[in-house]
Amino acid sequence: MKIAASFLDIKEPKCEELTKLDSLDVDYIHLDVMDGIFVENKTYTYEEFYNITRLTTKPKDIHLMVSDVKKYIDEFSKMNPEFLTFHYEAVSEVSSVLNYIKELGIKVGMSIKPSTDVAEIAKYLPYLDLVLVMSVEPGKGGQAFIEESTKKIEQLYNLREKENYNYVIEVDGGINDTTIRKCYKADMCVVGSFITKQNYEEALRKLRD
Repeated sequence: MKIAASFLDIKEPKCEELTKLDSLDVDYIHLDVMDGIFVENKTYTYEEFYNITRLTTKPKDIHLMVSDVKKYIDEFSKMNPEFLTFHYEAVSEVSSVLNYIKELGIKVGMSIKPSTDVAEIAKYLPYLDLVLVMSVEPGKGGQAFIEESTKKIEQLYNLREKENYNYVIEVDGGINDTTIRKCYKADMCVVGSFITKQNYEEALRKLRD
């Protein structure tokens, strides 16, 4: 299981604390990009994100929770992330956005809200590098894990096995040292407040155990 560390709730000074986290046993640095329109909360501008993350060395996993998806793709593709993920619910021309990211040479991810069924995105699965299952409502950290999410993880796992697809299954929301065990069929979990609200190394040890 790979861990993508979210720094939404990280302590100040953010750049210094994130650099410390980046040096530890995490696989990705996860950026939660929110515009205050698609979701209620708003995070940083591209320039602010760049300044916070500029000293990190781990690959970046960027989650766009935004309505003007192509505008944010243009900005955040400059960070050369490994994964750039948009919300299925945010776009009308899904294939166009999917291809737009691929043409930039970046692995494309699609995220679905808790209310969206896997069946709705089935036709796009052959073209995705990552599927992000939101196990909380997108937009805020610290929410409780939605148990129904495990069914989506299993569906995606079974479809991948059956059809020989290549996407990574990622889960985001309410992940801690207990709920991570429920996501054992996923490949990667996004973990935020469980890490950032205690000793980083101790939290990572608990997650790895």
